Order: sequence, then C-alpha cells, then structure tokens
Amino acid sequence: MGIIEADNIAYEYLRRDEEGNVEAIVRAIDGVCLNIRKGEFVAILGGNGSGKSTLAKQINAILYPCEGTVTVDGKDTADEDKLWEIRQCAGMVFQNPDNQIIGSVVEEDVGFGPENMGIPTKEIRERVDEALKILGMYEYRKHSPMRLSGGQKQRVAIAGVVAMHPKCIIMDEPTAMLDPSGRKEVIRAARALNDVEKITIILITHYMEETIYADRIVVMDKGHVSMTGTPKEIFSRIDELKAIRLDVPQSTYLAYELRKRGLHLPDGILSDKELVTELCRSYATI
Repeated sequence: MGIIEADNIAYEYLRRDEEGNVEAIVRAIDGVCLNIRKGEFVAILGGNGSGKSTLAKQINAILYPCEGTVTVDGKDTADEDKLWEIRQCAGMVFQNPDNQIIGSVVEEDVGFGPENMGIPTKEIRERVDEALKILGMYEYRKHSPMRLSGGQKQRVAIAGVVAMHPKCIIMDEPTAMLDPSGRKEVIRAARALNDVEKITIILITHYMEETIYADRIVVMDKGHVSMTGTPKEIFSRIDELKAIRLDVPQSTYLAYELRKRGLHLPDGILSDKELVTELCRSYATI
C-alpha cells in the first residue's frame, strides 16, 4: 500500500452567475488513480485547468472527492474523525508564503504548528531548531519573516510544516511567486527533505526544470492523468507534451532540435551538463 492512494476519484466545481445561481458544473478531476510510495519524490505537471492543484487539495483533505476515495497512510480523507491525523501526516505548502506565515519572529512561526498539536515546550524548541537547520534558516531564527526574501520566506513556511514531523509534504506550486534564485532555494530544500530526511514529496509545478530530479512525473490534462513515468521517459515524449501545451526543459528541447538535424543524441536529456557530455561523445565518434 502506498502512503497516498487515489482510487478513481472525481471532483466537480459549481460555476455560479452574478446572482449565485448554478449555471454550470465543471468536472475538474475525472477518474484519477494514483499511488505514491513512502519516500518517493513525485512531480505533478499540467497546464492551467488541468486539475493538478485540485488533486493536491484532495490529498490534504482540503477538498473531498465527489466520487472515489483518497487514502493517506491508510486513512480515508472522507472520514472526519481522521482529519487531524491526515493533516499531521500530509503537510501542505502553498504558492504564497505570506499566506502561511503568521508569526512576527521566524522561530515563533515555525513553532506554531507543533504548539497547536499539544507538543511539550521542550520538544517544540527541539523541533523548531531541527526544522530550521534542515532548511538552512537557523541563523535567521530571531528575524522578522517580513524582512526575508521570497525564497527564504518559503523555506520558513516549509520549516513550519517540517516541525510537525509529517510523513509527506505536498508543495502546491511553491515557487510560482519567486525569482529564479528563490526557486532554486526551495527546490534544493525539497530535494534535501526527500534525500536526507526521507520525507515523501509531492511537487505540483509548471516549471519543467524543477521536475528533473523527481523519481516519477505524473502529467495531468483536462482532469485526467495523461502520462506517468520517470523524467527521462516523460521528456522523451516531446510531441505528446507539446500537444497538451506543455514545455520541456531547455536542454531537452535543444537536444530534440539537434537530433532532428542529424546529431546522434539520446532521448530524454535533462540538463545542460548531460547535453554537453552527450555532444562531446557524439563529436568524438565523428
């Protein structure tokens, strides 16, 4: 059994007119099945309206499926008696860190979650220090969050989730409002949480370069899972991705264009370093 399991789930939004009358029913998720193993790093890709963020909210029991079931660590998200346990197991990080940060001092903000869980004061102190060190923010523990950069704020928001000791963290487009430097900080932190702390990571994103280190990519389109596989497998299917209006990493696309012009390069090149290595190998055989 996976830590996260979605069994043929569906979700519908009601579209209302200016007077509040229902004018349409939009099926945002339709027949999605998903199994995420403990300790896995899964990236979920999709364009606007693909259903990826709606799926993320189902995992954290912010939304409930109108059909099918979602289980988190064996607990059905529709079971209200298990809601607290589910959200302790699967923490959520949103797009805008300002929406999650409520403390006036970094360490106070990170300790807010454990305090509400009833954790003893001494253990809260230990958890806060541990989480801030993991996220590389310990030296900022006495700072005001409002004086931090976007990337630093998002790392504080993640530290607040880590301090609650979740088994899984769902990151719903956590870099959407950050500059390139901030995006790198957050993705580096996500990889460290997965590699070192063995926390299951579910990354919802539309930045292709952020997904190349994932164990598996799930691609969504119009509420369905359209493809799934390793980064190399997914980014070898460039024409299919383009058909659903998704880009690929720049190195992948450059290799694709060079291959069309006769260079012998493998499918699924993911990084600049890999592309340079393959180009050198290709020219060495000429």
